[in-house]
Amino acid sequence: MPELPEVETIKRTLEHQIVGKTVDEVSVFLPRIIKEPPDPELFGEMLQGRTVKGVGRRGKFLLIHLDPWVLVSHLRMEGRYCMESSEAPVEKHTHVIFRFTDKTELRYRDVRQFGTMHLWPKGEELERLPLVKLGPEPLSEAFTPEMFAQRLRSRKTRMKALLLNQEFLSGLGNIYVDESLFSAGIHPERPVQSLTDDEVKRLYTSIRSTLVKAIEAGGSSVRSYVNGNGEMGMFQLRIQVYGRRGEPCPRCGEPIERRVVAGRGTHLCPRCQR
Repeated sequence: MPELPEVETIKRTLEHQIVGKTVDEVSVFLPRIIKEPPDPELFGEMLQGRTVKGVGRRGKFLLIHLDPWVLVSHLRMEGRYCMESSEAPVEKHTHVIFRFTDKTELRYRDVRQFGTMHLWPKGEELERLPLVKLGPEPLSEAFTPEMFAQRLRSRKTRMKALLLNQEFLSGLGNIYVDESLFSAGIHPERPVQSLTDDEVKRLYTSIRSTLVKAIEAGGSSVRSYVNGNGEMGMFQLRIQVYGRRGEPCPRCGEPIERRVVAGRGTHLCPRCQR
């Protein structure tokens, strides 16, 4: 599933591709992807004639602004957007096509068919599902070390489960939780309340620095992720532990272990993350 760095990369790509374009027509081939309004025909009618004003991101969600609407799109496992000419063949698993007046098309493909789209009036999108329950943005100015420490104090779970919880902190998934915990030297099964003040500060810094580095590298193409230009991310070349079971730890040389934590495959160094 694309995480914050991948969605941020897609957002930046789409900003260059679709801002200023006007929707001529929308075709929906898999109605269940459209969650709001539940009528795909109405969804298309609401977007017809609307001009793309900007592209944003909230957690793992893309926000496409078409006054007076905001399209909230979740890619889930395999969803991807690509720009095409109207004359280009439509690939298999293309479920939504946004046709623009300049004869270009933004196509949404989703092999697993888990993606969702919600269309809300501008200004209401943050107060409606699915965004209303999201926790703070880890790269925002409002997310300070003090806020992070305060939010940790009342939690009685284990570190990985908490960091995967989108209501606690938005945008992190399996890859970047493992990488952040390794960078901070914290075991994913550590009880949250067992962390010292220094460990909390270290984890805060690790989360932010890991995400920034991943965005700079264009995200991680561990499975099928590509950006809006069809380009792979390169952060997988800099990953320290995720997916590296049995390989030597880049710090101490101990073999990386894989175990299941919070229902997810988890990679760690048993020496550096005691």
